[in-house]
Amino acid sequence: MKAHISDLLTRAAASIGADAEQLNIVLERPKSAEHGDFATNLAMMLAKPLRQNPRAIAESLIKALPQSDYIAKVEIAGAGFINFFLNAQSQQTVITEILTAGDYFGRNNAGHDANGKPVKVQVEFVSANPTGPLHVGHGRGAAVGDCLARLLEANGWDVTREFYYNDAGAQIENLVISVQARCKGIAVDDARFPENGYRGDYILDIANAFLNKQTVTADDLAVTASGDVNDMESVRTFSVAYLRHEQDLDLKAFQIQFDTFSLESALYSTGKVAATVQALKNSGHTFEDGDALWLRTTDFGDDKDRVMRKSDGDYTYFVPDVAYHLDKWNRGFKRVINEQGADHHSTITRVRAGLQALNVNIPPGWPDYVLHQMVTVMRGGEEVKLSKRAGSYVTLRDLIDEVGCDATRYFLAARRADSQLVFDIDIAKAQTNDNPVYYIQYAHARICSVLSQWLSQGAGDVNSLKAVNLSPLNMPNEEKLMQRLSEYPEVVSAAAADLAPHTIANYLKQCASDLHSYYNDTKFLVDDAPTKLARLALIAATQQVLKNGLSLLGVAAPQKM
Repeated sequence: MKAHISDLLTRAAASIGADAEQLNIVLERPKSAEHGDFATNLAMMLAKPLRQNPRAIAESLIKALPQSDYIAKVEIAGAGFINFFLNAQSQQTVITEILTAGDYFGRNNAGHDANGKPVKVQVEFVSANPTGPLHVGHGRGAAVGDCLARLLEANGWDVTREFYYNDAGAQIENLVISVQARCKGIAVDDARFPENGYRGDYILDIANAFLNKQTVTADDLAVTASGDVNDMESVRTFSVAYLRHEQDLDLKAFQIQFDTFSLESALYSTGKVAATVQALKNSGHTFEDGDALWLRTTDFGDDKDRVMRKSDGDYTYFVPDVAYHLDKWNRGFKRVINEQGADHHSTITRVRAGLQALNVNIPPGWPDYVLHQMVTVMRGGEEVKLSKRAGSYVTLRDLIDEVGCDATRYFLAARRADSQLVFDIDIAKAQTNDNPVYYIQYAHARICSVLSQWLSQGAGDVNSLKAVNLSPLNMPNEEKLMQRLSEYPEVVSAAAADLAPHTIANYLKQCASDLHSYYNDTKFLVDDAPTKLARLALIAATQQVLKNGLSLLGVAAPQKM
């Protein structure tokens, strides 16, 4: 319907002398129903090029609008807003559209290029250090990142999901000496245990596996432990592979798959870090000071210049990040979205500055970032801080085991990523309306139950509902539900454009609320056949939209509960 009105306005504007190719028609849904179903400020946008009063232009546009079977009336408001009021038939068309499109309803081609081909976009998320089990913060990144990827795919993008392992640096060294200490029988409360070591029970699990010369597989690489506690390289490679394997299991339990895994260590072993540093030197944006190599990031908006290579010869952490993102660019990703924790905020400016300094035509502001805030886990009104296995934090697996994958995914994705999140275990486990994921899934199951009863009567099938007469749908709660269903494609489009998957969760709650109200007030399997079929078509369309939306969140749409 939005496209239909835009087309009418385009034709009307052309007929009054506006340049149709220069039009930027914006249609919005008014906050108040008194102002119609859609409103546009097109008349005000045309005031300057047409050199006329906006209200006069609005009047001319309305007079020039082609005839439409779906518009009840058009009004002018304020300085020149044009408000469109749709008739009942226009609302009912969405039901047929949904039932015809099925799983594809709400999808679009916004991510296609001028030739109609999907544009490549990479979404990097989770990207945890392989030093322990995934914690709940990683879980939030996993949920948000995977929902972003699903949203972008629904908007026509060619999406690659990537996990970047920071398997180099001081944290890995702390992991190695921690495992070695446990291999030697040194307890975590022993004074000899490394001061910065990892103390979770999982370290003992790794140590025992190492001593038993076990083999673990991470991605496509199998690593067998030597069992020699003094073989530091074997301890390192085995420990990293062991934890990568553990994280793979966590992600599998969370129903997340990646297309590509990248290793920080590979950037060094393949010479990409060294090549990037040399390229930055050649660009003229580096300088030596105090036995250190600096990047003049102030040339690109940073508040101060940054050290690239310290006086001891080690590179600072943002240097391999620049090399990694140069590699992404060279792989053909003209759009990259990094979903990371808020603690990465300080790296954004310097990574982008390093990429600009390379002078390889990377656009300013590339890549995009979505940063998520911390998660507080509550149970019984008190904060849960520790995991028995990890020893210092709540793991993602803890949540999945306790409340299930669906509730965990929904709760971690249902709020704006940049807002703090309280994960209440008691609510997530409750089978009541206080639990939003249960509330939405129950709406879907309720519809499936009604449709199943109807199908058991042998009077038709869901496919036949595409062609039923929808005119009996004239009650206020039916009109409200149809209005909600018609908003779904806009919500999907806006959520992808804003990189905001939480808006899908919010929409589904609203849609489920409309359905429950309708369900509680209405009988569906009534004797009057036209009324029965029209209502069944409406709830079948609602069931499809709920299913499609839950799929974007990676949450199941159960038929029974």
